[in-house]
Amino acid sequence: MKASIDLADRAGIGDGLSGVDLCCCNGADMRFLVRFRNVASMIGVDVTEAVVERGRRLTREEGLEDRIRFILADACQSGLPSASADFVWSEDAWCYVPDKPGLIAEAVRIVRPGGVIAFTDWVEGPAGLTDSEAQRFLGAMMFANVDDIAGYAKLLSGSGCEVRVAENTGRFARHVELYLDMVEMQLRYDALRTVGFRTDLLDALIDGFRFIGEMARAGKIAQARFIARRS
Repeated sequence: MKASIDLADRAGIGDGLSGVDLCCCNGADMRFLVRFRNVASMIGVDVTEAVVERGRRLTREEGLEDRIRFILADACQSGLPSASADFVWSEDAWCYVPDKPGLIAEAVRIVRPGGVIAFTDWVEGPAGLTDSEAQRFLGAMMFANVDDIAGYAKLLSGSGCEVRVAENTGRFARHVELYLDMVEMQLRYDALRTVGFRTDLLDALIDGFRFIGEMARAGKIAQARFIARRS
């Protein structure tokens, strides 16, 4: 939530705006924006039916269904009207989308002229990944690819946006360490339940995140923040 507040504050997202969350998962970010930033309405787009249905249920439970709507669709081809949103939003999700140019083009198409695109994502860090490190990282996370900060900035500017922020948040390594501590010290039973109580699968997951933590500390993987305005 602290990271969400930071991104919303820096992007100027608040009262009365309407937004689209591309790759919204179960809509936690949208519920935050509506509840704590008084955003008027949100539309969430995700391609996974199970998380969309869970998001709809959670949104109804919180009484926010009149301001939040979910669409089951490819984030690169959402079907939403052009220039229909004040802002497009995402947190740490576009790394799962293979077609980064198509995704940025869709975000720019959806947002109105003068509107904002604000997102964070996992990226290749300034130190760079070797081929073997990249293969292990992508395999562990089931990513088709990852971009870097300069690559995302180039896609945004090439799509007619003024890039105002494109930077390393500097918090990735610490947050990976926190995740591992939570799984190993506090939430191991809950984590086991999500993998059918297969200890071998959980151990493989933990090993993968230990490697990711090493890469983050070495500057090879990072979380980046982007804020751009459509011309």
